[in-house]
Amino acid sequence: MRVLGIDPGLRNLGWGVIDANGSRLSHVANGILHPKGEALPERLLSLHDQLVDIVSLYAPQAAAVEQTFVNKDGAGTLKLGQARGIALLVPARAGLTVGEYAPNAVKKTIVGVGHADKAQIAHMVRLQLPGVRIAGADAADALAIALCHAYHVQGVGRLAAAIGRAGA
Repeated sequence: MRVLGIDPGLRNLGWGVIDANGSRLSHVANGILHPKGEALPERLLSLHDQLVDIVSLYAPQAAAVEQTFVNKDGAGTLKLGQARGIALLVPARAGLTVGEYAPNAVKKTIVGVGHADKAQIAHMVRLQLPGVRIAGADAADALAIALCHAYHVQGVGRLAAAIGRAGA
């Protein structure tokens, strides 16, 4: 299964693509999208078009997006939510299932603690995807989101298989 992980942002939208084949995980690509334009609608359109190109180029079979956490800057949270809407819309329009994960859930899955910093996340991504060259912190977060989704899907599959065996 090829998974696209997306770390939404209006200035930097991180993305990462991995392949998950059973317990074997491999890096495909990662990067950071920078929107063009000054006005919010132009920036959102730019993110949309760039993300459509990523989906078209790498043909993922599933996607995962980090959930937005609410902070004290309400206007900033709303703008981030609009970028997150693009991050949800593009894979959905491509027919992909889209998983959503809270930042602490991603950190706990990848690092083992829910309040890990960006350096710890990047370090653990490098350990789990040997040889990866990470484009930046936002791309590392996106790869972590993709890894989290792959682990979640594998866990659900193992649970379903166990339930099937128990019922047989």
